[in-house]
Amino acid sequence: MDTTLTAQEGNEADDFDLPDDWLRLCDPDLSGVELQLVQAALEEPQLSCGRMVQHFEQGFARHHGRRHGIAVASGTIATWLLLRALGIGPGDEVVASPYGWHQVGHAVTLTGARLVFADINYWSGCLDPVRAAGQIGPATKALLVGNVNGHPADWGAFETLATERGLALLEDSTEAIGSRWRGRLVGSFGRASVFDFSQPSALCCGEGGMVLTDDDALAAELRYLRARSLKDRRSVSVGSRVPLQAAMSELTAAVAAGQLARLPEILARRLQVAGYYLAQMQTFEGIKPPYVAPDVDEVHWMVYTVHLGKRFTASACDEIIEDMADDSIEAVMYCQPLHQQFHYVQQGWRRGQFPLVERIADRAVALPFHGHLQPDHVRFIVKTMKDSSVNVGAGAAIY
Repeated sequence: MDTTLTAQEGNEADDFDLPDDWLRLCDPDLSGVELQLVQAALEEPQLSCGRMVQHFEQGFARHHGRRHGIAVASGTIATWLLLRALGIGPGDEVVASPYGWHQVGHAVTLTGARLVFADINYWSGCLDPVRAAGQIGPATKALLVGNVNGHPADWGAFETLATERGLALLEDSTEAIGSRWRGRLVGSFGRASVFDFSQPSALCCGEGGMVLTDDDALAAELRYLRARSLKDRRSVSVGSRVPLQAAMSELTAAVAAGQLARLPEILARRLQVAGYYLAQMQTFEGIKPPYVAPDVDEVHWMVYTVHLGKRFTASACDEIIEDMADDSIEAVMYCQPLHQQFHYVQQGWRRGQFPLVERIADRAVALPFHGHLQPDHVRFIVKTMKDSSVNVGAGAAIY
């Protein structure tokens, strides 16, 4: 039987299946370890709510110094469940940045609460604590603060702000794993933190997410809301809350557990690739090394992002991406800010309200970044981008 996957004709086909010789934006670092754990999971009597999920949850929480890990189907679902477990819903507001890759801020909208945007720190790309403070109002219940593209936010300032204003501080670490701020791993901040394990995350299991917390009661509520267990099917108290069938499968957890066991190796290899880019970018006039804040000890980028100069328009960036595609290089704009997306425009948000977000988002191009890249690959990627940038116009970096 022919098991070849086919895609529909048109643009969807182009997006669905890239040729094997393409330099892809992301390519998970998998090994025999993950395969062995998947085989072990297949030999278990449970493919749902079994030992592999518990093993991954416990290991991931322990790695980050947290008491509890609650594995779910995606980072957005993790954020939605967390907000719901905290009682955040219609009539409430959550302050967040409109800038990011996974854009789990959509989860705020899904709860019925209002997502209130604030501008970012120009250098790190993360939510700015001073600007966030200016958006806090009587209905604000939480701050959703992201470690954008792996760079930690200003956690000292946000912890102070949340305490002074009586708000829940929630860490969006869907774009970061392994980075450190003042010696602390991302994922260890706030009332709870959320992760995403889809591509291009360094720890990738296809699709998946996690909530980490030290709060026993919050962890119990998250587990109740995630899915109804067999022992809870006749529980009156548990039945008072409507659950979501959002648990991670045993097979997904097996891949994730293998990735977690190999995480130091995976991150070390990605640092090597970042070094290849750094060396090649030295000859790219106007492009400076990625910014790392003084309080940040270590950054593990989710993708390698280049910020083009102010003289490059958004359409010029699109041309560069198209030119790179002609040479079988997969590159994309890093972010389409939430406040410019139609759903939020209908709510009154508009371009021009967050100039720093727009200034960066218009010119931030994400390049292939994964452990399979070799120096020659990176040299070719950077040369292709340089040649294309000359064709569409010259400019200095945003820095």
